[in-house]
Amino acid sequence: MRIVIDTNVFISSFLSKGYPRKVIDQWKTGNANICLSNNIVDEYLKVLEKLSLKDEQEVDEIMGLFAKGYHLLFASKTPSLDIVKEDPGDNKFFECAVELNAEYIISGDKAVKAIKKYFKIIVVSPREFFELTSDETNL
Repeated sequence: MRIVIDTNVFISSFLSKGYPRKVIDQWKTGNANICLSNNIVDEYLKVLEKLSLKDEQEVDEIMGLFAKGYHLLFASKTPSLDIVKEDPGDNKFFECAVELNAEYIISGDKAVKAIKKYFKIIVVSPREFFELTSDETNL
């Protein structure tokens, strides 16, 4: 299954052992493929740096997996979309999802989650992701 992970979920995975961490674990175990774009990776790195997490061991591990292309798809180009009216900077998640045919955008952001569904892309919280996919991911 193909997923796009909003920055708030990605960063939360380093700060707690809750559902955001479980999302990353699904990727690490190969049960999900993360869809990325330059804009998404840039935002991940900027926020990690702001939070002084950039040198953490787990961050290094994940960035290493990104560099190796471990269960991920990368969009070098994405369409320009205007979906998230409240926060246009969040359009990058939909642009990536559309370009790479992702099934889910996993987010905790109210403006992103308000979209709920864009074509076949379902927008869910980390908890909702597990409720919807528990059979698929053998949880």
